[in-house]
Amino acid sequence: MNKISIIGAGNGGLTAAYHLSKLGHSICLYDSPEFDTQINAVKTQGGIKALTEDHGAEMMFPGFEKISHATTDIKEAMDFAEMVIMICPSFAQELLFEQMLPHLKDGHIIFLMPGNYGGLVLNRMKNVSPQKDLHITFADGISIPWATRIVEPGVLTIMGLKEYISVSIFPSGHATDKVKQLISDSLPVSVEFLANPVVAGLENINFGGHPLLTALNMGLLENFRGDFNYYRDCCSPATANAAAKMDKERLAVGEALGFTLKTELEAMNALYGTNYETVYDFNRDSKTHGKINTAPDSSKNRYITEDVPYLLVPCFELATAAGIRVPIVESCIHIASAYNNEDYFKTGRTLQDMGLTSEELKSLAK
Repeated sequence: MNKISIIGAGNGGLTAAYHLSKLGHSICLYDSPEFDTQINAVKTQGGIKALTEDHGAEMMFPGFEKISHATTDIKEAMDFAEMVIMICPSFAQELLFEQMLPHLKDGHIIFLMPGNYGGLVLNRMKNVSPQKDLHITFADGISIPWATRIVEPGVLTIMGLKEYISVSIFPSGHATDKVKQLISDSLPVSVEFLANPVVAGLENINFGGHPLLTALNMGLLENFRGDFNYYRDCCSPATANAAAKMDKERLAVGEALGFTLKTELEAMNALYGTNYETVYDFNRDSKTHGKINTAPDSSKNRYITEDVPYLLVPCFELATAAGIRVPIVESCIHIASAYNNEDYFKTGRTLQDMGLTSEELKSLAK
């Protein structure tokens, strides 16, 4: 089995450390010294616990798994393994990569889940650093494999597991059989490899459902402190219709760039092994997403602060480069910016951040 370093000990990182350890991999779990709560808990109890049930609902993969290393020393984490999985908010990717840069070595694979165009950003950072000549591979996953949450330090619940995960590899010349096999062998689900990180960013299933539904329901979410089942209660025929229109804008951007993308419905049915006829039906009836009542309770939730600047803004930028309009995407960015008194068009992930020129975009589409 593989040695894997996991960077980030939030919901996804803690779950990855637990489940990949359960599969027999040797794990080093890292988080920054200022965010050491989970690391300290894992050290104290010697591993990570997954509950059998939560709020009366049965959870997946319960048990306890020992973790061989839990650390706040980034050098220790980078020295531990060739495969490094980053599971952190998109805004933290660059901050963490700056810490990782001095400790990079030839052959490192930096696997971001979710990527949100991060592989392009980190590759640009590497190329203007003293480490520019190193042979580093960046992989962008469209999401994490689990529906999961931390219930207390070192303790989590796993509500669901996707059927597969879609991953891009960049630079494309690094997509060797060895790299693909290492990525596939490291995960608890099968892997679909995508053409490039732009496709991976556009295929993220959080694109429509999270930022738009959250923005449209913000009054109720704030006033009732998120006391809802988000997917069931915030999706109505009208909001689902708006989300479907925004999904068409995403598909149009992909088509303009020469990419054939899955619809949101196709992606959700494939990822969760379901056969719903509409996104509305999926949101209302999905057993994975209906287990626990939880929802955003403010405009500072990641469904706005991550998904708008790191999914919608790149889509808007790509649309602008392709010469097409995406009015619902643009409107959602404006509303989110007004909510949080921040201009996401300026602070979000831009083509410049990704190091993408018009010519480079054309080359990706070939």
